[in-house]
Amino acid sequence: MTDHDGVSGLAAARAKAESEGIRFVDGVEISVTWEGSTVHIVGLRIDPENPVLLSGLESIREGRATRAEKMGEALAAAGVPDSLAGAKVYAENPSLISRSHFARHLVKTGRAPDVKSVFQRYLVKASPASSPTAGPPSVTAVSWIRASGGIAVVAHPGRYNFSKPEPARVSRGVQGLRGRRHRGRDRKPFTGAILRIRPHRARIRLHRFARLRLSRQGREQGRSRRAASAAR
Repeated sequence: MTDHDGVSGLAAARAKAESEGIRFVDGVEISVTWEGSTVHIVGLRIDPENPVLLSGLESIREGRATRAEKMGEALAAAGVPDSLAGAKVYAENPSLISRSHFARHLVKTGRAPDVKSVFQRYLVKASPASSPTAGPPSVTAVSWIRASGGIAVVAHPGRYNFSKPEPARVSRGVQGLRGRRHRGRDRKPFTGAILRIRPHRARIRLHRFARLRLSRQGREQGRSRRAASAAR
């Protein structure tokens, strides 16, 4: 289980999972800055009581609170009063107010028909309340995760609109790694996906071979039929 920039719900979730006989992995998702873009890093198997990690997450929450205040002020200037108070209604943790909480409030009060419309009008870049967040440098967040004994991976890599989609390059850059070969258990941030694919490699090869064989047989049969037709 992961939550953005916080670990306060892990203890209760772990207790519930264990009572149901479910394996539970402590995690966290951290919004970071990498090459001018916001990227999400997931930390798995972390120690949720590690002081380095907790201190880092606290600094992020303080930044979120400042951003929320700026967004509220910007929306008030754009003719939407009391939006911060309205957003807090939807945030169980008042220190983790996000744009989605503002969006839900604006939909509820009739400012927009749906959340998508709120983002398009009020919350996208260059809009009245865009107020982009500046997360910690990626290598800093990764250092927090590693200090807590966790493994750092890039979350939902297909979501980011990079000019050259290169997951390995992105992941190496986020983690502050250089070159192509690295020692350590997280040198391949997408190892999980690779391991899920490996057991099926033989089946994939066999399937490709079968398709190739059938294709060749079809061509040979076609040539035989044309030759027989020409002979007649």
